[in-house]
Amino acid sequence: MSSSRTGTRPGTPRQVPAPADSRPAQGSYSRFIPREELRGFANWTPDSFGAAVNAAIEKVAQVNQTGQPAADSPATAAERAIQREQSIRAEVNAARQAGYADGHRDGLVALEHFKRDHSRLLSAQLGQLLASFDGELAGLEQQLADAVASLATALARQVLRSELAQRPGLVAGVASEAVNAVLASARHISLRVHPDDLALVAQGAAEALADRSARLSADAAVARGGCIVDSDVGSVDASIQARWHQATQALAADLPWDDRP
Repeated sequence: MSSSRTGTRPGTPRQVPAPADSRPAQGSYSRFIPREELRGFANWTPDSFGAAVNAAIEKVAQVNQTGQPAADSPATAAERAIQREQSIRAEVNAARQAGYADGHRDGLVALEHFKRDHSRLLSAQLGQLLASFDGELAGLEQQLADAVASLATALARQVLRSELAQRPGLVAGVASEAVNAVLASARHISLRVHPDDLALVAQGAAEALADRSARLSADAAVARGGCIVDSDVGSVDASIQARWHQATQALAADLPWDDRP
């Protein structure tokens, strides 16, 4: 009894000898296995086998209806992962395109505002520049007009001097106009001319002097080419300096007849 306990280990099946009256078949060995040595077993019944078959049939029917197995296989899980990644990429791409479109639209709006503001600023600057040009041009035109008037007056003076020197008899016509300019009611009319013009006036304006009973006299203070008429109602200054001054005032020029101080 003690020797059989020391010869076996816990958890190992015991070798039970076959009964003496049994005759095992040639080449086979059989023995009786106690219940305590069996592990992980269950009694089999026909109903349990039918339940497994029914479960398999239901699973096949579910696959035929949905096109997918009840539980995801590794291939299906990988395919879903790929689809999920593609969906995420599509969403990211759509968000990127939307952001690009928004940025492009905002950029165009900002560019339009910048162009409008730049145009206003440029127009204001051009307006100021044109106004400055107008002012400067007006000043230049005035200077040019003054220069032209001065030049024309100087040329006219030179021509008049040459004309008086070449045609001294013109003083007779000036004297006649001066005497006739005196009022008809004037009395005691006298005409003063340069001594060198006395004979020319006496010969050329004799008729006008006789009509107004004017007295002709020489006056060295009167420049050649002019005359002065005196009467009881006033005087008529027809000297060359006075007439020249009137002409230059009409031309807005200030050029004296005599350059001497």
